[in-house]
Amino acid sequence: MNETTCRKTYKEKLRPTPAQQRALDTVLWRCRELYNAALEQRITAWQRRRVSLSRYDQEVELKDLRAEFPQYAAIHSHILQDVLARLDKTYQAFFRRVKAGEKAGFPRFKGRNRYHSFTYKEYGNGATLDNGVLVLAKIGRISVHWSRPIEGTPKTVTITREADGWYVAISCADVPVHPLPPTGQETAVDLGLESFATLANGTMIQNPRCYRKAQAYLRLCQRRVARRTKGSHRRRKAVALLAKAHQHIRNQRRDFHHREARQLVLQYDTIYYEDLRVANMVRNHSLAKSISDAGWSAFVIILTFKAASAGKRVQAVHPAFTSQTCSGPACGVIVAKGLSVRRHACPNCGTSLHRDHNAARNILRLGQEHSRLG
Repeated sequence: MNETTCRKTYKEKLRPTPAQQRALDTVLWRCRELYNAALEQRITAWQRRRVSLSRYDQEVELKDLRAEFPQYAAIHSHILQDVLARLDKTYQAFFRRVKAGEKAGFPRFKGRNRYHSFTYKEYGNGATLDNGVLVLAKIGRISVHWSRPIEGTPKTVTITREADGWYVAISCADVPVHPLPPTGQETAVDLGLESFATLANGTMIQNPRCYRKAQAYLRLCQRRVARRTKGSHRRRKAVALLAKAHQHIRNQRRDFHHREARQLVLQYDTIYYEDLRVANMVRNHSLAKSISDAGWSAFVIILTFKAASAGKRVQAVHPAFTSQTCSGPACGVIVAKGLSVRRHACPNCGTSLHRDHNAARNILRLGQEHSRLG
């Protein structure tokens, strides 16, 4: 690859004081209020006057809003502008789905548990770093638990509330790429459920099944929430424990994806994978939970980023008939088989191997053909 820099986001844990936590909670609360008010304004303007308000129409009113309501004047203007930008983004996505004939999904009002972050859209204007300390305008200096030094030029700063506390995500541009030494090898990855992935050489990566293994504990946490009285302090504690359990599963899955992606990038210069339509596949209620547990889409995103950062290449291949087509030399016969049939046995050339191994070999062949064609 010719790129020498890339865009990268560094996510680190914050250590705010109790007063700073209350201040962050207040900012989130006001952002949610503004989002809902702006959404209601758009809906009302269309119902009464058949007028479509734009993001910029609503941003013009921010100055009057901050002058009339002191609680909004206490929040940095870029945070409020980003709230309106988020609402506009949801509207644009809604119109795009309508034009494409997909399920529209009109923008919804945000409940107290559905708004978790706010953004300073310009680093240095409201959010800066000073000797490793995050300085937020009108909030103060917040200690950061750094896991690694950041590189590149910081562009935006996003503060997020998660189950175990607050995090900061700093998006940096012009982050130097650190190319790994070329190996001259290439492979293909067939993503599956029996094994998480199968390589073209037959190597199988075991599926960790993080959610499946934690289901018993999740069931206990969910029952604990159901037994508590709504609105009570004990219910809030039970909900917090359930959220931490789900967060732990997400972290386990993400860690697995990062480790496996790193190993692939170390071993291969080019990696081909199936361009699966996961959103359509999860409509199968028998497989939806297992597919979501595997997290194929998240793995592909992580693999693509790691390859770009290491000067390697990742390429998608159309998945049609990769499992049915025989990968034997000069064969290519389509051998129809259901999902329950785990072995590929070709009656034409006699090739016999695991169906996922057969699919990975076909993906590699297709990827190499596409690469030769440019």
